[in-house]
Amino acid sequence: MADPLTIRDACPEDAEACAAIYAPHVTGSWVSFELEAPDKAEMARRIADYGTSHAWLVAERDGEVLGYAYGSPHRTRAAYASSCDVAIYVSAAAARSGIGRALYGELLARLKAKGFHAAFAGIAQPNPASVALHEACGFTPVGVYREVGWKMGAWRDVGWWQRVL
Repeated sequence: MADPLTIRDACPEDAEACAAIYAPHVTGSWVSFELEAPDKAEMARRIADYGTSHAWLVAERDGEVLGYAYGSPHRTRAAYASSCDVAIYVSAAAARSGIGRALYGELLARLKAKGFHAAFAGIAQPNPASVALHEACGFTPVGVYREVGWKMGAWRDVGWWQRVL
């Protein structure tokens, strides 16, 4: 029998696993607008930065990182300081197993405890699985940036979802 799922703060040692989970979203889809997958060192830097300012969590079972979620600044102007962006990535092998909901449950609680008022998620379209996850976690649609990014040979829309914490 598998160990229960553990949600915990990410540490530098998780950078390689997080980079491996993220890479297929960068190189094989339009889900991420990055064009090159970050390496272990870059992922460790992000974990340190966002883990300190907001939160960066990993979901782990039997010693294996299966997904991660984090909060980051929404915009740079001072009036936005109480808002944050959130993102979540789960390994293909663990998709649709409840890990996303578990990660968001803990992440959103931590962001609220840190004083954040609203969380925003940008979802490159189409992505029905991500839309379903966010709506199941209490996010509501607030708008669409039409043809905002060029990836994989086409213009891509990004829908925005919000949850007041």
